[in-house]
Amino acid sequence: VQLQASGGGSVQAGGSLRLSCAASGLTFSSTAMGWFRQAPGKEREFVAALSPGGGIRNYAETVKGRFTISRDSARKMVYLQMNSLKPEDTADYYCAAARTYYPSVREDDYDSWGQGTLVTVSS
Repeated sequence: VQLQASGGGSVQAGGSLRLSCAASGLTFSSTAMGWFRQAPGKEREFVAALSPGGGIRNYAETVKGRFTISRDSARKMVYLQMNSLKPEDTADYYCAAARTYYPSVREDDYDSWGQGTLVTVSS
């Protein structure tokens, strides 16, 4: 399994970014996908996850209403649209593939991880 995340960068508070994750080597149509993040000096935390058909979405409370997770099954891509960014959103963002179809909020339920893409939000 390979997950390639991209789209990170530097933005001012209130701005937007869209992260992308290209997946290969897995049965994308039956795998839940998620985004996690790790800020400097902190543990990795859940951000958002999406079921294979897109019918179930889970979000961390801290990003609900600002971030949107989506997927393109034909292209095997997962996206994270991030709006109204805040300095506290600064982190390395990781794309992950779950063991099953359920978009879990638990890191342990994911067994494939991409490299991080850095998002920096300045005030």
